[in-house]
Amino acid sequence: MRVLGSLTAIALGAAILAPGLAEAQAPQFFRIGTGGAGGTYFPIGGIIATGISNPPGSRPCDKGGACGVPGLVAIVQSSDGSVGNINAVNSGQMESGIAQSDVTHWAYTGTGLFEGRPKVETLRVIANLFPEHIQVFAKGTGGVTSIEQLKGKKVNYGPPASGTLVGARLFFEVYGLKEKVDVQPEFLNPQPAADRIRDGQLDAAFLIAGTPTAALVELASTVGMTLLPVEGAMREKVLKAIPFWSETTIPAGTYKGIDKEIPTVAVGAWWVTNNKQSEDTVYKVTEALWNKNTRELLDNGHAKGKAILRDNAVKGVSIPFHPGAEKYYKEVGLLK
Repeated sequence: MRVLGSLTAIALGAAILAPGLAEAQAPQFFRIGTGGAGGTYFPIGGIIATGISNPPGSRPCDKGGACGVPGLVAIVQSSDGSVGNINAVNSGQMESGIAQSDVTHWAYTGTGLFEGRPKVETLRVIANLFPEHIQVFAKGTGGVTSIEQLKGKKVNYGPPASGTLVGARLFFEVYGLKEKVDVQPEFLNPQPAADRIRDGQLDAAFLIAGTPTAALVELASTVGMTLLPVEGAMREKVLKAIPFWSETTIPAGTYKGIDKEIPTVAVGAWWVTNNKQSEDTVYKVTEALWNKNTRELLDNGHAKGKAILRDNAVKGVSIPFHPGAEKYYKEVGLLK
């Protein structure tokens, strides 16, 4: 996987080190693969990293310090997205990553996108996090108002090794728009794609991300943006062809200038790890994800954070949970 960049542990900024406290304990690092900086995985991953971290020497939680796993330093890494994160988790390059539910299921079962490839049977789930909306967007003054109008246009499909790229190819195939024949594809992260749309170098872009998405917020706030609806018979056709997706809408007012509800479809975002991580570590990480402090960080740190709910953590998951996460969810009554 091509890693675009790595942030130092966000949690280090949140933790307040006790003055003069010498700690012999070495930190335990726990990396979280996310996505491009203009998407949703990256900021959400940063919030989770802050919530689960508690570096050696931190002031106690009840005294204003870190409330995560003692000794753990979570690091959020920007990446190309779902496929890259799954590969990195499988190979041990990262301890965990955020990935689309459909891509994760295909990887684990050797189906769909991973047909004919070895099953990635090391994958385990920590939590179902939030729904990700399919967002097909164009410049507000560009004249494109429907997906059918993209024929002959330049359209961003998403970066290599991303779930967005996988989804774009499936999606446009349903619409009968052939890559490099009916549309001219680009393979960019959300922010560069939005920049090119703003500058008139790109007609539209396909994105799978939680709303509101930073790159789209900026585009809508500067030159204006149009969200292309996925509706009617075509939405039914998309859902039949891609059963892991579900019917949903983007609420009115999510982006500046878009004052009506936009029908579309969505897929889940899962936080995954591998079966080599210790049960104790993942149990504590899961517990920290759902503690009161992390809840506050999620509610205040990003609009999509409010959609990350413990009651939804086990819903729709089609591959095994990590034993540590499973132990936690059984204790709180979410799993039998």
